[in-house]
Amino acid sequence: MINVNKTYLPPAEEYEKLLKRIWENNQLTNNGPLVQELEDKLKKHLGVKHLFLVANGTVALQIAIKALALKGEVITSPFTFLATTTSLIWEGCEPIFADIQKNSLTIDPIEIEKRITPNTSAILGVHVYGNPCEVERIKELSEKYDLPVIYDAAHAFGVKYKGESLLNYGDISTLSFHATKVFHTVEGGAVITNDDDLAHRISYMRNFGQEGPEKFWGVGINAKNSEFHAAMGLCILPQIDGIIARRRVISELYDSLLDSAPGISKPLVRAGAEYNFSFYPVILPSEEALLDLQSRLSDEGVFTRRYFYPSLNTLDYVTRQEAPVSEDISRRILCLPFYYDLPDDDVIRIANIICGKS
Repeated sequence: MINVNKTYLPPAEEYEKLLKRIWENNQLTNNGPLVQELEDKLKKHLGVKHLFLVANGTVALQIAIKALALKGEVITSPFTFLATTTSLIWEGCEPIFADIQKNSLTIDPIEIEKRITPNTSAILGVHVYGNPCEVERIKELSEKYDLPVIYDAAHAFGVKYKGESLLNYGDISTLSFHATKVFHTVEGGAVITNDDDLAHRISYMRNFGQEGPEKFWGVGINAKNSEFHAAMGLCILPQIDGIIARRRVISELYDSLLDSAPGISKPLVRAGAEYNFSFYPVILPSEEALLDLQSRLSDEGVFTRRYFYPSLNTLDYVTRQEAPVSEDISRRILCLPFYYDLPDDDVIRIANIICGKS
């Protein structure tokens, strides 16, 4: 059996060393020393000014929305994981879907501008599969219409654009450190900003709004992460360059084996991006072809995922909006097994099934 994903775990003895520190400190949560150490190391590794470790990537989005005091309509992508849309709805905003670009699968700035109205309060872009949005054009729209920008960068850990951290674009970026991600803390996420005022607001929002034991700055939420989660991140961070390098090798092997596969294409990584190889998606000619391939692979013990399906503009709890490119792609895109220690022989086996050679 080959799963679509497999969590990378560091050597157990490395994690156990940090567990001993937790036992010695006897501080399990509430911004403990390991959380602070991981935050400091992540800021340095990612090249960002302010980074706040939180419980998961969804609450990171919710804090970003709340920190910017967003209300009314927020223009976002229909081609992403459910949490991007549900975070907006949970915080009382209305998602307005702008269709995606055919090649990159990221939100289309042309479609964003068409949907800007006096009720628009922000733009929430998604770096889909870690592929950068058209950040320069979105920045122009932000300045032209005086709209803040959030980037859901759940898949974009370590991605650079034109030599700079992708996380430095927009007012706030959010990360997910779920166990399926390139870098993980089992469960977790982060809120990133270069704005000092926003950073102050975020720092209290993630801890009930507390400024001290008996002083409250404002409304907050319990978004704290624990020392145990931080310990996992501290074990994995020193390995991350090697993890990404191995994922590149696997991706290039898939590329070479599937290059001549009829009817199969891939999203194009934006020029200027230093990619992190977070997923390996393929686009089939039709939904029927996708379902047939998924069935053939499953019969051979190879499990894939329709990531992302369905297009979020079709959900029954949002206002129905047209996004023909997203709807089309979501029916035809399939993520193949892809993880750090996926053996080359398994990649070859999967490619042979896809190409009809087994």
